[in-house]
Amino acid sequence: MSIFQILAICGMLSPIIYTAMWIICGSLDSNYSHIRDDISSLFAVGAPNRRLSQSLVIIESVLLFVFFIGLHEGINDGGGSVIGPILLLISSILGVLVALFFPLDEGGEFTTIKGKMHIALVVLMGILAIAGMVALWIRLQIVPTWRGFAIYSLISAIISFIGVIISGKYAAGDYRGIIERIMVTPYQLYYFILGLMVFLNN
Repeated sequence: MSIFQILAICGMLSPIIYTAMWIICGSLDSNYSHIRDDISSLFAVGAPNRRLSQSLVIIESVLLFVFFIGLHEGINDGGGSVIGPILLLISSILGVLVALFFPLDEGGEFTTIKGKMHIALVVLMGILAIAGMVALWIRLQIVPTWRGFAIYSLISAIISFIGVIISGKYAAGDYRGIIERIMVTPYQLYYFILGLMVFLNN
């Protein structure tokens, strides 16, 4: 097994752990609603299962960061632009910072500097990830082995962008929880499939 395949496994594990986190930790709190409450509330200040939720978010964020460190070389397309992998790497770094230092305030609010930084960094993460998807589409559309993924990358970017707009519009509504889960799904699927592609091509 090559080093790139090991890194690819890290990339595939990240969205699995993230999804398991909000399913399990959300189910442990009888007052938590997957329909109403956002995912970040699970590791907000004072949340009942904050330590477990935060630990899992840190693990999945670090796994994604490790994967993106080797993404440029792991794509193995003859050495294209490094812009896409760098944008995704920066996005993952922000994810680690959010998990470690910028939880939402108690009750899932964002009134303090840390709470507001949480929102700002999460939005920036999403924008950088979308830009990374577009950059990889540009890089890979002329590579025969990766051409199918390039199309998927562009489609994921478009769907993710639409999801960000919809999620922002309903951020204060009673259905923000389920809307957020739908919104993050294209990102999580993208990371898993990107990891799978790197694994299969190395």
